[in-house]
Amino acid sequence: MKTSLKTTDIWKTINWAKVQRKVFKLQKRIYQASLSGQNAKARKLQRLLVKSYYAKLLAIRKVTQDNQGKKTAGVDGVKSITPKQRLELAQNLSKYQKAKPLRRKWIPKPNGEKRPLGIPTINDRVRQALVKLALEPQWEARFEGKSYGFRPGRSAHDAMSRIFLSIKQGEYYILDADISKCFDQINHDYLLSKIDCPSTIKAQIRQWLKAGVMDNGIFEATEAGTPQGGVISPLLANIALNGMIRLIENLFPKGTNGNKNYAKVIRYADDFVVISPQVEVIQQCQIDLEEWLKPIGLELKPAKIRICHTLREIEVNGNKVKPGFDFLGWNFRQYPVGKHHSSKTGSRNQKLLGFNTLIKPSKKSIKAHADQVKKVIKSHKSAPQTALIRNLNPVIRGWCNYHSKVVSKKTFSSLDHTTWQRLRAWTVSRCGKASYKKLRKYYKKNGNRAWSFETNEGLKLLIHAETPITRHVTVRPEASPYDGNWTYWSTRKGTSFDVPKRVATLLKKQKGKCNFCGQYFSPEDIVEIGTQFFPQV
Repeated sequence: MKTSLKTTDIWKTINWAKVQRKVFKLQKRIYQASLSGQNAKARKLQRLLVKSYYAKLLAIRKVTQDNQGKKTAGVDGVKSITPKQRLELAQNLSKYQKAKPLRRKWIPKPNGEKRPLGIPTINDRVRQALVKLALEPQWEARFEGKSYGFRPGRSAHDAMSRIFLSIKQGEYYILDADISKCFDQINHDYLLSKIDCPSTIKAQIRQWLKAGVMDNGIFEATEAGTPQGGVISPLLANIALNGMIRLIENLFPKGTNGNKNYAKVIRYADDFVVISPQVEVIQQCQIDLEEWLKPIGLELKPAKIRICHTLREIEVNGNKVKPGFDFLGWNFRQYPVGKHHSSKTGSRNQKLLGFNTLIKPSKKSIKAHADQVKKVIKSHKSAPQTALIRNLNPVIRGWCNYHSKVVSKKTFSSLDHTTWQRLRAWTVSRCGKASYKKLRKYYKKNGNRAWSFETNEGLKLLIHAETPITRHVTVRPEASPYDGNWTYWSTRKGTSFDVPKRVATLLKKQKGKCNFCGQYFSPEDIVEIGTQFFPQV
């Protein structure tokens, strides 16, 4: 007698390692075709990928199970779907379906303003994820090496590290700016003319851009922009802004013989910095960028434009500007020091520079974190100590991990002191200015710490200063996870392509080769090794 599997069991028995392997194999071919200029071949492979059943399954899984916003409803009110509905959706993705309007949601910003999000339906999000699987490898072959936002295998830490490498051996002028309402103002016609993909995919993208928004039951047409909240929106914004770095570096290339009339650009999404030894070059770059952004429908935000110097105070338009600048939550600045602490030039005949380049958490970021800790403590005035610790630990862990790649030890210690004072006030509200005996209900002796905030069960509040400071290794400008160089990518953490740690260790030890035949491992071999020999990872 045959036993029929339930739909839930069928979904659970899908071999996801095989699914990822098959999809990645196509994506790698798209990347290679685009890199070699074979655009017709790339479009043919993109059509093949969007029709692939494996790609459809992977898109559904990403949207309904993996993504953080998986339980966010669109205009149809559907927050989640069952395994049976997921399999039905995989069968119906090939059928034409008109895009539904986005659901408007307002997100508060730190400055008191509100940022609009446009939430598509689950069906539209899955279709966008499928198209993204086809478009992303094509554009990864075309994107500029110093662009870091919303790209696989790259992070804010890579942008931070690239800036540090660019300014550590000299004094520089900086143009710090961001683009005003970047996601909301991109010209649709310009964007669509830039996208080189099959006509069916382009028609779908046009539909999503023109779908409109429902705000409290009122429909609003979308004439411009790629609304934040869509799966494909960050990729489309990157496509629109691609070419900005190349423009500046072609206009002001770095020559030889001590030429100082050059400029570099490091971009993270819509935030960017321009670096140059000459202030005149920086001012001209601002003019050139404003002109370049006009056809895209964008402009620089006047309130955020700032020209400064990395080492000394300068005067701009009659106003004195302090040295250093903030970018992505960090402060970049050079400090004058004596000869024993000074940085040196990278040339053979090393010379003392007389300053040191340091990156620290910005004052704005520190204040925002301290306020968040205060808010959590205040909202748990009458809650048990266990609940307070469990809500504080993720806040502390996330902030410390983000800033653990820069000079943060003093900042961490200062925040620990502030947190201690607020927790002491929290205990006073419960037992007054109590004796040591009463306070031992909330504080324990733990190692070198005489007053560790923890419960009798051993649940301990995380300490900022216990976070180790480690140097971040910058991603190679030309590297992409789609290039198939798993010997390189397996040694990097935080990429969207997970390799088991033990597999990565073996790859590094064996330099990506098999010890018996001497052949290099392919990405398919590596995934197979990981799933067969380390299934528990």
